[in-house]
Amino acid sequence: MSTFVNIARFQYSSEAQIVKGKLQSEGIEVFLADQVLIDTDPLVSQAIGGVKLNVYADDEERARAILSEIDNYSLNDEGNRVVCPNCESSRVKVYTHIKDVRSFFAFLFSFLTFALPIHYKYDYHCENCEEKFSLNQPDAGRKLGKE
Repeated sequence: MSTFVNIARFQYSSEAQIVKGKLQSEGIEVFLADQVLIDTDPLVSQAIGGVKLNVYADDEERARAILSEIDNYSLNDEGNRVVCPNCESSRVKVYTHIKDVRSFFAFLFSFLTFALPIHYKYDYHCENCEEKFSLNQPDAGRKLGKE
């Protein structure tokens, strides 16, 4: 009997479905855990560890190789890679946060009404130099998408 191996976790099931489709197109059988629970209430995603993408242990190496080919770094509104203004690396990921009053009240409203959050603030974090920046910064806008 084959065993399952967890190879990735995603905050939302839509992200997991995209990767699942790619792996299935390569002939790898994929199983998603906790997808229905998170689709029912997305606010519990971080509490339960997100949607888990599982494959058979026999397919693990091939599945991880395919995952490493998928570029999961951030793109700007024009579809170009976001480049760090400090080190010019394209290993940049986007993160949402609650830092101002408007974001806090939007989160509170969403939490109390079981609705999806309607207002986000975004920060970009460089995995190379750990710089945190926003696309609204003058330096960041000048260096976008040149790779």
